Amino acid sequence: MLDHLTEYARLRARGDVTGLFVRALLAFLILPGTVAFLAPWLIVAASGEHRLFHALGLIPLVLGTTLLLWCVREFYVAGRGTLAPWAPPQRLVVTGLYRYSRNPMYIGVGLVLSGWIVAFQSRVLVIYTLAVMAAFHLRVVLGEEPWLARTHGEEWTRYRSAVPRWLF
Repeated sequence: MLDHLTEYARLRARGDVTGLFVRALLAFLILPGTVAFLAPWLIVAASGEHRLFHALGLIPLVLGTTLLLWCVREFYVAGRGTLAPWAPPQRLVVTGLYRYSRNPMYIGVGLVLSGWIVAFQSRVLVIYTLAVMAAFHLRVVLGEEPWLARTHGEEWTRYRSAVPRWLF
C-alpha cells in the first residue's frame, strides 16, 4: 500500500495525475464499459428476451464490476497507465488481484456478463459471453503475452511462471 501512495505522490508532484486519471476513466468507459455493460443491454433490448430482472444476477454483476474497478486502479497506480492499448501501464502490474491471476480484468468482465445472463435469463447473452471470452483468450495468448514478453523481458518470464493466466 505504501508503494502505491508513494507512486501517487510522485505522479501528483509531476502533474500527471489528472491526465492519467482522465485517460484511465475514458479507457474504462470505452472498453469494458461497452463490452460488459452497453452491448449486453442492447442485445437484451434487441432480442425480445425481456423478462423480469432476477436479483440473483446482481451478485456476479457487482463482484465483476468491483474486480474491474480494482484492476483499473492497479493499472493506474502501480502500472502508471490505463487498460487501453493506446496508454498501457509503463510497469508490469503484479499487485492486487494480479498476484492471483494474470488476467483478473477479463475475469471481471466474464463475471459481469454472467450476471447479465442470470439477471435476464438470456440465451443470446450466453452466446455473446462465450464469444467474448473466446476473443479475450485469443487476445491474451496471441497479442498481450508476446507484447509483455518483449516489453518486460525477464520480469514477465518470472511473473508468468509464478501466476496462472486465469485462475488455475
